[in-house]
Amino acid sequence: MRKLFLISAAIMALSGCASNSPYGNYSTAPAASDKAMATDTVTHLVKLYPPALTRWNIMQPTTDAYGTALVELLRSRGYSVKEYAPVTDQKTQPATQAASVPGVDLRYVVDSLAPAVDLYRVTIVVGGQPISRAYIPQKNGAVVAAGSWARKE
Repeated sequence: MRKLFLISAAIMALSGCASNSPYGNYSTAPAASDKAMATDTVTHLVKLYPPALTRWNIMQPTTDAYGTALVELLRSRGYSVKEYAPVTDQKTQPATQAASVPGVDLRYVVDSLAPAVDLYRVTIVVGGQPISRAYIPQKNGAVVAAGSWARKE
C-alpha cells in the first residue's frame, strides 16, 4: 500500500512539469516573418486592450523570434509586460504572496499547417480566450494575412 502511495505521489508531482508544453513557436517561419506576425498581433491587441492601462503576464518562455518580438513591441506600444519566470521552489516564496498577479495572462502558439496547406497560424490566448489569424508566406520571405482575426466567443 505504501509503494502504491509513493508511486502515485511521484506521478502527480511530475505531471506539473509539462504545464507550458502546448504553447510556443512550432513553425519554421523565418525571423522576419515572425516579427511581421508579432507586429500584426500587437496592432490587433491595441484595438482590444488600451496601452498604459493593461498589464500583460506572459505565461510561457519567449526565447523564440516571435516571442521576443512580441514582448519588445508590447513594451514599445506602452504596455506593462511581466515576463515568464518559472517557479522552481514553492518554499522560497513568502506565505503572504497573492494568489494571482494583477494583469491579463497572455500565451501564444505559432504553427504551420504544412504539408496540407502552406500557411502559418498565430493563436494568442488572452485570459482564457483564443484569438487566431492565418498568414500566407510569400516568395520574398514576407507574410500576408489570409483573413481576419477569429475570436472564440
